[in-house]
Amino acid sequence: MSQQTNSKKKKSAMKGVAKEILLTSLYLLVALCLTYLVIHYIGQRTEVVGSSMYPTLEDRDNLIVSKITYRLEDPKRFDIIVFPFQYENQTYFIKRIIGLPGETVRIDENGVIYINDQVLEENYGREVIQDPGRAIQPITLRDDEYFVLGDNRNNSTDSRTAIVGNIKKSEIIGKAWIRIYPFDKFGKIDHQ
Repeated sequence: MSQQTNSKKKKSAMKGVAKEILLTSLYLLVALCLTYLVIHYIGQRTEVVGSSMYPTLEDRDNLIVSKITYRLEDPKRFDIIVFPFQYENQTYFIKRIIGLPGETVRIDENGVIYINDQVLEENYGREVIQDPGRAIQPITLRDDEYFVLGDNRNNSTDSRTAIVGNIKKSEIIGKAWIRIYPFDKFGKIDHQ
């Protein structure tokens, strides 16, 4: 075997290694870009902490939140949404939309929810509301505001309190979409 043949084989092997490194680097770059796009614009994983949405969602449930849904449509009554807590960085709340923009929400002393003076027919509340909070007085929502409640009504910090208040559409991160953990409860989250 000649020295020239060995040299060609080495060059060919080096080209193959360089090509493999380039292709792997390109593959990783595309994967990172797609991951970035998904996390920032399409969906993100979030973990439920606490029992304010029990029995619909439980402590330690892991969810995928759709960040694109509300770019295509407006939030609807009974959607479960995620939004930041304004007084603590990196803290997010997950609640159910009860009142829509332009509506007037009131909760009477018996825990009955009224929308525009009509009783709201719903069965998400785990129990009768004992403290209507600020909603004992009618709350009229602006054109970009939503009134939210946790399903575990007597164990939830929600729009009935001044520290949460009405949620603006621009504050909504996304709609709870799929439960990914625990695995035995894996599946799409039912909003209706």
